[in-house]
Amino acid sequence: MRRVRGPVFPLIRHPLPPLSRSGRVLLAVLFAIWAFALSVAWSPAFADDAQALQAEGPYFAVAGEAGVDALPLKATQVDVRIAGAIAEVTVTQRYRNEGQRALEARYVFPGSTRAAVHAMQVRLGGRVLHAQIEEKQRARIRHETARREGKTSALLEQQRPNVFTMDVANILPGDDVQVELRYTELVLPTEGRYEFVFPTVVGPRYHRAARDGGTSSFPATAQLKEGEASRSAFDLRVRFASPLPVSDVRSPSHGIEVAGEGTAQAEVALNDAGARNDRDFILGYRLAGERTATGLTLFKGEGGDAENFFLAVVEPPKAIAPAQINPREYVFVVDISGSMHGQPLATAKALLRNLIGGLRPTDSFNVLLFSGSSQMLGPAPVAATRENIERAVAVIDQARGGGSTEIVPALRRIAALPKAADVARSVIVVTDGYVTVENEVFALVRKNLGNSNVFAFGIGSSVNRHLIEGIARAGQGEPFIVTRPELAAAQAERLRRMIEAPVLTNLRARFDGLDVYDLEPASLTALPDVLGGRPVLIQGKWRGEPTGQLVLEGQSATGAHVDVVPVSAPDAQATALRQLWARSRIQQLSDQEALEGGSGQREAITALGLRYSLLTQYTSFIAVDQIVRTSEAAVPVDQPLPLPQGVSNLAVGGEVGAAVPSTPEPAAWLSLLVVLALVGAALAKRSNW
Repeated sequence: MRRVRGPVFPLIRHPLPPLSRSGRVLLAVLFAIWAFALSVAWSPAFADDAQALQAEGPYFAVAGEAGVDALPLKATQVDVRIAGAIAEVTVTQRYRNEGQRALEARYVFPGSTRAAVHAMQVRLGGRVLHAQIEEKQRARIRHETARREGKTSALLEQQRPNVFTMDVANILPGDDVQVELRYTELVLPTEGRYEFVFPTVVGPRYHRAARDGGTSSFPATAQLKEGEASRSAFDLRVRFASPLPVSDVRSPSHGIEVAGEGTAQAEVALNDAGARNDRDFILGYRLAGERTATGLTLFKGEGGDAENFFLAVVEPPKAIAPAQINPREYVFVVDISGSMHGQPLATAKALLRNLIGGLRPTDSFNVLLFSGSSQMLGPAPVAATRENIERAVAVIDQARGGGSTEIVPALRRIAALPKAADVARSVIVVTDGYVTVENEVFALVRKNLGNSNVFAFGIGSSVNRHLIEGIARAGQGEPFIVTRPELAAAQAERLRRMIEAPVLTNLRARFDGLDVYDLEPASLTALPDVLGGRPVLIQGKWRGEPTGQLVLEGQSATGAHVDVVPVSAPDAQATALRQLWARSRIQQLSDQEALEGGSGQREAITALGLRYSLLTQYTSFIAVDQIVRTSEAAVPVDQPLPLPQGVSNLAVGGEVGAAVPSTPEPAAWLSLLVVLALVGAALAKRSNW
């Protein structure tokens, strides 16, 4: 390397002339501002070293190596069949290598939080490879061995209940590989309206590196820039096999064409060949006569040691407004981090204006805004007067969105707030959920917010429903999703109705004449209160003869309420009940594991996954072609994901115009205080300048 002689800054060849006293003060102040800006720019919300980011968090995709196909995923086809409350879904991913070298394609993709993934197969060159379910580490070892041996192998792993990774090794130039996944899930109505959701993209997750005290892990995700569309084609079709005619079929997310509406065999297809896969596909519909598919469905297994399963779906009564409404305290916990910048934050603001604006004069409330740090409206709740409501709305309107997403410290701060014994508290969490600390959040809510109902609002076009639904489940509340500002008012009103008028309390159930066991939920004598128009759901196993009835008893606004559901003959087509029960049991064990910390339920969850052929956090699907197809090392390629609709580059540490961080990180504040202290000391001594 050639050494450069002379001054580092060649334009500064002579000493600066002496500054006046006021000039030196101005220079010190400018230095303070510069140091503060520098500390914000290098705070954890905006920068980690590149290697750490790509190893542990989202990053922007860069141009691929010459001769390598950087976008091997060419298309995703989704076929859905909905019968009653059960959806059977087949997802086909098509990978093709259009480059000159063998590839190992790695793809992070979302799934439904209720999905029971029970089958996978790979089509390659006219051959069909049926995947096997195996313990996660064993499947990973088999995959790595096959990759090194030059065999084509596909590995499906669960990172979260709603986030999966597909790793397809040794896709040769010209190869066309199709990976087919099958799962089943429940589609339950809310206030008589059903909603089927198919997530299409994983939003970037804020992840604190282990070196900074982080305790969670998440696969690195390659992201496209804001507004850059995925080049992977996306198509989806839905077929109904309903016991009742299907009506009022609509999608708030995508353009659709509906055939046979008003019949039990309706069909839905996307009407846009270039449909965007940067948002959840949402399909809403009703069944004729405002009825839901309530009842008791039984499935009888075949063979001497076969198990029998049941599913009970019981519609609650309509909510009735009480004559007297007791005063309540509301605490709003609002995410204003970088991923909320723009449309998501605008949606959150619209929601909060509706929620806070609708409080009663007898209520009290507080607001906490959080990103890398947090700020509260006040040290204690304030009365819901018009003046206080306007002040809170003004504070919320000033938020711009920026910084990291430290949700756990924010919830700890809420948990530490004193609470009057005679006041019912509701905690409302508003976030897109783009974090990796779901289990920490669930455990914190269960342990510390047990004296409050916790409701979670997911904001945006592709929220982390695992976090939103898990918070509500842990807090005995209800999850809500608000995709656009114009939908905020309806969801705010729905929350008010739920809190003010629970539909059923003191809920309990029993089976008369049917021998049941392995129930979900485990206890039928202390079921959670029914807060709104969602039906009561009970799953389990049965033995003996299919006779008797289910009796559900509770207290409604008008007095005692009783539902009686007779047992009907087993349905030979209801094979999905087997996987749905196992998925529900795995969720219950996972919740218990999150509460305990660690992996204390690993053995039980693994056993269920292997027995019922289900993808879990401890079991994976693996398909290996036994033919050695190449001797060269495959080039790894991370399939980049589009940013969810409305999410800005700030979610991945990028910049959006002159966006101002909403709450500077602690490191930024500390640097500012240190520099200002130095400036203050200098000013105190200026008589000696």
